[in-house]
Amino acid sequence: MNGGALITAARQRAGITQAELARRAGLPRSVVNVYERGRRDPGAHALAAILTAAGFELRLARAPAVDPDRAARILSQVLDLAEALPTRRRGPLRYPPFASRVA
Repeated sequence: MNGGALITAARQRAGITQAELARRAGLPRSVVNVYERGRRDPGAHALAAILTAAGFELRLARAPAVDPDRAARILSQVLDLAEALPTRRRGPLRYPPFASRVA
């Protein structure tokens, strides 16, 4: 769900108008309208203020921690695969450099 759809759903569940939501969030109504229509995406601070004004709480979850040993093994495997790819040296360019064609 994008930011505009989330704001619209929160406002409708709260049973308030865009004007009331904007007043509670301390934003111009035109800004709330632009967000709801999807013409602009709200930043995290604005989204949190709008959802709080509608009676909801925005919680951000952290991504799971990366296991450095597993990441190192995967990177090593990717690099090994890249080195195993066949390589072919390219010959000289078929066309003269651009500078010599315009001079």
